[in-house]
Amino acid sequence: MGERRRVLLAGESWVMHTIHQKGFDAFTTTAYGEGHAWLEAALAAGGWEVVHLPNHLAAARFPTTLAELAAYDAVILSDIGANTLLLHPDTFERSRPMPNRLALLRDWVAGGGGLVMVGGYLSFNGIEGKARYGGTAVEEALPVELVPGDDRVELPEGVAPRVRAGDHPIVAGVAGE
Repeated sequence: MGERRRVLLAGESWVMHTIHQKGFDAFTTTAYGEGHAWLEAALAAGGWEVVHLPNHLAAARFPTTLAELAAYDAVILSDIGANTLLLHPDTFERSRPMPNRLALLRDWVAGGGGLVMVGGYLSFNGIEGKARYGGTAVEEALPVELVPGDDRVELPEGVAPRVRAGDHPIVAGVAGE
């Protein structure tokens, strides 16, 4: 068996702060959630070692150098807005210059690294345009052009993808028409 490939999965976590209003009275609850288990299991089954970096840790811990990115074969950005990667705590809290991690990702991809962006409310340009990847170095690394503003397509009825180029390596082993 070949060497295990390594992927950095950034995002796929959230904090929910809920206000419960009951007439005149109100109280709040807070909960933390993660949605990466299914993706991590699929990648592991395919021979990938997955390093998950949740949103609340990514601002401080996402790689800040090409050498740090070189520890991975691929990076997956999943439901993590551009500001989380642009605004390192040293910059946001202490006004210290830090590397532009979106530019680092672009350069890393140009050097052979693999980048995947998985859809979510804070992927691509996202809900109300708040993910903000349009016009950034990450957009330059993606094989798509991002539309301005809210780019969601909500399909409550579900989708059934069709494989059009069955000989492409990315769909190897995927059943389809």
